[in-house]
Amino acid sequence: MPVRVRFAPSPTGLLHIGGVRTALFNWLFARHDGGEFLLRIENTDTSREVEESVEQIQRSLRWLGLDWDGEIEFQLDGLGRHQEAARRLLAEGHAYEHEGAIRFRMPDEGATVWADAIKGQISYPNEKLEDLVLLRSDGRPTYNLAAAVDDADSGITHVIRGEDHVPNTPKQIRILEALARPLPVYAHVPNVFGTDGKKLSKRHGAVSVEEFRAKGYVAPALMNYLALLGWSYDDKTTIMSRDELVERFGLERVGSSPATFDYEKLDWMNGVYLREMPPDQFADDLVAYLRETGFDGDEETIRASAPLVQEKIARLDEYPKFAGFFFRRVEPSAELLDGSGPLLAQVREALATVEPFASEPIEAALRALAERLDLKPRQAFQPIRAAVTGSNVSPGLFESLELLGRNESLARLDAAIKSYR
Repeated sequence: MPVRVRFAPSPTGLLHIGGVRTALFNWLFARHDGGEFLLRIENTDTSREVEESVEQIQRSLRWLGLDWDGEIEFQLDGLGRHQEAARRLLAEGHAYEHEGAIRFRMPDEGATVWADAIKGQISYPNEKLEDLVLLRSDGRPTYNLAAAVDDADSGITHVIRGEDHVPNTPKQIRILEALARPLPVYAHVPNVFGTDGKKLSKRHGAVSVEEFRAKGYVAPALMNYLALLGWSYDDKTTIMSRDELVERFGLERVGSSPATFDYEKLDWMNGVYLREMPPDQFADDLVAYLRETGFDGDEETIRASAPLVQEKIARLDEYPKFAGFFFRRVEPSAELLDGSGPLLAQVREALATVEPFASEPIEAALRALAERLDLKPRQAFQPIRAAVTGSNVSPGLFESLELLGRNESLARLDAAIKSYR
């Protein structure tokens, strides 16, 4: 039977990054086996459904590159099927009516056992299974009935979901067995914790895909990183493309211990992806990101500066701080320039006659000046960097001067000479 999986979030707010990791595992598993990945919105509780949440779920999955097969399913669309299943269970003695609701009759003894594809055999004592409500008194189905029926009706072969669903699994198994429907393979992926060992939440920073996107992470890097939260290909391979992840993914290498979300490792990985981008793609992505986040620098300068920052930044949101001096003058702190006026005056004189005003002639002129003044390059160049960029950390000095142009470079030097005689 072809593999068929589903991702079934509730429309109750922004899609949490842990949920996206679960969606990714489902998607990778399906694509690896040439199967199908379905998207189902579990909106059994109409009071909690938020239209924006449904749209955000779709935006997040699309941006990450997780395409789904067929139309999106909405659980409430199956209301008639759910009611029919509950009434059948009632008619066959597997359920009973109580205060206008239909409740499932759970066994009191023994255990419900299943072979979890990640956690191994799980035995759940039946005495812990309450007689759960299938249909509320108003005719609306509860989650466990709707999820079980929808999985069966959709032909889901593997239910891959977070380990917080483990207590729901024996309930759904009992419902499906009573309905004489085939059971899917259940696989419960580990939780995602912060580096403090606590479940990932707002206190750890960004927790939705859109927040990660706003912070300047790129989709291929985030996909790669999320795939490694609880799964590994081997003991050494870290960077993997989308196609490599699809080719290599399998549930047998998903661990059962909680995964740790480490922002430093994600930043490192994102930086690797930025540096490996073709320059034109990096420039396109940078321009698109800056426009999306409201940065108002002119596109020509952004594109011209892109090669200067590509090797230097780990996230796209670092660009405004790192390269903002191209668009406005930044006042350096006094300690960077105290007493540098005489040196900068000679720098100004040297740069005023450089022809053409390009990085290589600029570099030659400044190195010659440093040699004449018996200064190490760092001693000579740091004040220049501070005067024109406002910082002691910036893109390449000579390339930056070229991009700023002679007039603007000399004007910034003049301002520094005047302030730090």
